[in-house]
Amino acid sequence: MRRVAAVLAVAAALAVIVPASAYASPVHDRPVPVSLPTPDVDWDYQIGGGFPPAPSVGIVSRDRRDAPLADAYNVCYVNAFQTQADEKPFWRDHWRLVLKKDGRPVVDGVWGEWLLDTRTPVKRHALARIVGRWTDRCAADGFDAVEYDNFDSWNRSRHLVRKAHNVAYARLLTARAHKAGLAAAQKNWAEIADRGPGIGFDFAVAEECNRWHECRSYASAYDDRVLVVEYRDQDFAQGCDRWGSRLAVVRRDVNVTPGGVNRRC
Repeated sequence: MRRVAAVLAVAAALAVIVPASAYASPVHDRPVPVSLPTPDVDWDYQIGGGFPPAPSVGIVSRDRRDAPLADAYNVCYVNAFQTQADEKPFWRDHWRLVLKKDGRPVVDGVWGEWLLDTRTPVKRHALARIVGRWTDRCAADGFDAVEYDNFDSWNRSRHLVRKAHNVAYARLLTARAHKAGLAAAQKNWAEIADRGPGIGFDFAVAEECNRWHECRSYASAYDDRVLVVEYRDQDFAQGCDRWGSRLAVVRRDVNVTPGGVNRRC
């Protein structure tokens, strides 16, 4: 089991930054150092709103519009492949970049988010410029890494977007993250985890990988640098039994709200 004693909290927080690694970015011709999270530090998933974490927590993921946590390794949440529900007015001003079928936006039926159109190089680069500005802001605000959500949006695109489109777009995003000095996290899509480092991802943020038996794929691809969030008690318990000594596993409520379910192994 990972450390949970409060007396180790300071040590855990200081241990999250490991020696920098260098990456050759296609838009930045010199190596850019980024810091990676360590795999044996407690973490908290706070993309629904920041709040003071448990004393043992040394890694936190928060929305890009939220402030990073002092004395921790901070991951900036960016919805890069779909729209946030409250940002639809912004995307109406960039209507050509919203994926449409018969003139109507293609919608993620679970979250009500519009999918973004990654099908052409012109649109991918336009999207990358927008998301790149958000990424730069994450770096300026003091985050250490960025997670680009909905990498697997092709699966909800009514067969309009292909896997290759999202992979090509992801390459632009990870290059921009590295240019800003941020590590880039692969968010879900375990089937492509073995290709993740080649795309430019440095670690993974995996939702429900115990439920879907995907944790091993991420662990193998990223040398156990995997931040796991589970939304059901049985999956969390299984994750703690199987991976609690190797991966950072947290149990959250599906809306990841402040004051919601929040437990670690």
